[in-house]
Amino acid sequence: MDPDENEMLRELRRTVDETAFYAWAGISIVSATEGDVEVAMEADPRHLNIQGLVHGGMLATLADTAMGLAVRTTLERGSRHVTIQLGVQFLSAGRQGRISARGRVVRSGRQIANAEAEVVNDAGRVLARAQSTVAVTAERDGSDLPVDRQ
Repeated sequence: MDPDENEMLRELRRTVDETAFYAWAGISIVSATEGDVEVAMEADPRHLNIQGLVHGGMLATLADTAMGLAVRTTLERGSRHVTIQLGVQFLSAGRQGRISARGRVVRSGRQIANAEAEVVNDAGRVLARAQSTVAVTAERDGSDLPVDRQ
């Protein structure tokens, strides 16, 4: 295996593991190569909607995460990525258990990237398909973010 791929996987895992949102959601990295990332979660009661099914927002989050991280693997150091469009087609209901999403970069440019993802349950049933458009910009320090005045 390519040492750079090992480093990429380690860096992605560290980044995801250090992010409180991913910890809350239970999302982790399964695999990563340039332009292709798989993430997974164990869907449990906190992920369910009032019908007892995995909330569509969780499936969309898993897809968006896989696509965004796949784009991240293609970027030069000092760049960041932000989803600016997300489309999700829900194909089957999700239930408790392992759910994974594989994101793949379709095109990665200097300013815009496009990616797609498929979300599946542990039996391989396709739960959702997604596409995203991602803006690529220079890394920022956060000082340009709006301040909550409440």
